[in-house]
Amino acid sequence: MDTPSTASADAAGPRWLDTEEQRTWLSYIHAATLLEDFLDRQLQRDAGMPHVYYGLLVQLSAAPRRRLRMTELAKSSKITRSRLSHAVARLEKSGWVRREDCPTDKRGQFAILTDEGFEVLRATAPGHVRAVRQALFDRLSPEQQKSLGEIMRIVAEGLQPSEAGADLPWLR
Repeated sequence: MDTPSTASADAAGPRWLDTEEQRTWLSYIHAATLLEDFLDRQLQRDAGMPHVYYGLLVQLSAAPRRRLRMTELAKSSKITRSRLSHAVARLEKSGWVRREDCPTDKRGQFAILTDEGFEVLRATAPGHVRAVRQALFDRLSPEQQKSLGEIMRIVAEGLQPSEAGADLPWLR
């Protein structure tokens, strides 16, 4: 990819990626896409659900009484309320999640992981953990794993948005 030289970029212009940064960026994009596809295919094959649905079930399983307000679930999943509503409808159709109106807020709803959904999650988790290990952790040394964890925490902390005036998916 042709980009202007980083040395010639003035203060008003963009700081273009140098060759090594560009290589790192493209490697990250390629690996992230392949990893998501690999995990999605494993979950579709083993449980008939996409990776994002599995993530929703995991979040609900970890929540008190296996329930979260829909707005909290959208926020923690980093997805739009519309996409969450569609996903929960599909999970409801499978009998894995149910919705319940919030008694203190007429507009609010809870997503609740059903016993059947919990069992599906419990049955699916071992294969998913094997896939995660195969795709990521088994390819890295313990030092690389530690570095990756530190790097991802730094990136996530730097990108964690403040809700004030931000165009955040879970607010759409």
